[in-house]
Order: sequence, then C-alpha cells, then structure tokens
Amino acid sequence: MEWIIYTLLVIVIGVLLGQTVRVVQQYQRGIVFRFGKVSGVREPGFNLIIPIVDRMVKVDMRTVTMVVEPQEVITKDNVTIKVDAVVYFAVVEPISAIVKVLDYVAATSQIAQTTLRSVLGQSELDELLAHRDETNRRLREIIDEQTEPWGVKVTVVEVKDVQLPESMQRAMAKQAEAEREKRAKLIHAQGEYNAAETLADAARIIGSQNAAIQLRYLQTLTEIAGEGNSTIIPLPIDIIGAIKLGQPQIAPVTGDGKETH
Repeated sequence: MEWIIYTLLVIVIGVLLGQTVRVVQQYQRGIVFRFGKVSGVREPGFNLIIPIVDRMVKVDMRTVTMVVEPQEVITKDNVTIKVDAVVYFAVVEPISAIVKVLDYVAATSQIAQTTLRSVLGQSELDELLAHRDETNRRLREIIDEQTEPWGVKVTVVEVKDVQLPESMQRAMAKQAEAEREKRAKLIHAQGEYNAAETLADAARIIGSQNAAIQLRYLQTLTEIAGEGNSTIIPLPIDIIGAIKLGQPQIAPVTGDGKETH
C-alpha cells in the first residue's frame, strides 16, 4: 500500500510542478492573472506561478504580416476597382492586447479593410495610381490610430495591387499611346527646327566669306565625283558669279502693258 501512496504523491507533485513552472520564449511576454486580475508581465525565461491561483497568457511580440483580401472600392471619380493590401503590425503593450480586445489580429484585420475602402473611396483614380506613397501613409496613420488603444503598433501599410476594369485599361492604353505619339512628333519637330537654324547659320557664315564658298564648292564637286556616274565640268566661282551678274533683268510690267524702269 505504501508504494501506491508514494506513487500518488509523486503524481500530485508532478502535476503541481507542471502548473507552477512556465517558460516564456524570447519573442513572448507572459501576462499573469491572479484570481482574474492582472498581476504583472513576466519576461522571457523560467517563471513560477502559483497553481490554481494564477493563470498565465502568453502574447507574441513579433511583427505580424497580414494580407488584406481584395476590396471592391468606388473611387471619387466613380471608377470601380479592386484593391488589396498588406499590413505589418506588432504588439507593443501586451496587457492592452489581451485585456482591451478579444482578438487583436482579427480586430486589426477588420479595421484595415474598412479603412482601405474609406480612404480609397475619397481619392480619384489618377491620384491613387500616381501618389501611392501618400495613400499608404494615410492608411497607416488611420489604422495605427484605431489600434493604438489595443497596444498594437502598425508600422507599414502597402497597397499591393489595383485591378482596373477592362474598359478602363483600354482607355488608359489609348491615352498612353497618344501621349507617346505626341512626344515623338514634338521631338521630331524640335529636331527639324534645330537643323534649320544650324543650316541658316552655316549659310550666313559661308555667304560672308568668298574663300568658304569656294571650299564648299570644291567639296561638293568631290562628293559628286565620288559617285562615278556623272561627267563634271568644274567652273571657277568667279565665272559663275559673272554669269549670274550678266543675266538680263526682267522689268515689271504695269497695267497698260509698258515696262517700268
């Protein structure tokens, strides 16, 4: 009979030790409730509690990555889109995360969904696409303000994907194509204008120097001769000028058929 008593005693002691010893991981904090009232926060490591009297709840302090499922949103300019996002948050006050909210992860998820629809519904589509960083900042500030009483700190909110209707995608593609064509035409026109200015400057410089005209004339003859399919009879520049000056001038004719001088 004695061994039975010893066995029962060992079992009872083992059960009491199992209820007394608590190990808290490095990434956790232990909230101890004594008769239902918070008595303190236990740090990572080996901890002892009073059996039956105390109860420990462990809280994970690591950053949680939560994906917000796609939300259908009507923007300010009446465009229906689907948007999903990702939220990074962590518990900074373990007591508040346990005492003030039933499930801080689910509560943060619901706040993120409603805030996403609300903020994007107040923005126009162009603003959402062009200023996504500003939208992310506004989302983070609003969600963090709502979760602060729960001891939850929201560090990052990122809009992942914006799904547009097919009709809107086609319209935006046409607009982008038109913008590219417009830029191409402007660049081509600017190039033609610059080339014309350069040629005009070159013509003024060559026209003011007789030697430059002669050099350009000889260069042109060399280029033509290089083709090998023409017979070229070079004439001095002075002869060409004399021929030009020797051309008869046609006098204008008045209304009565007489020439004016």
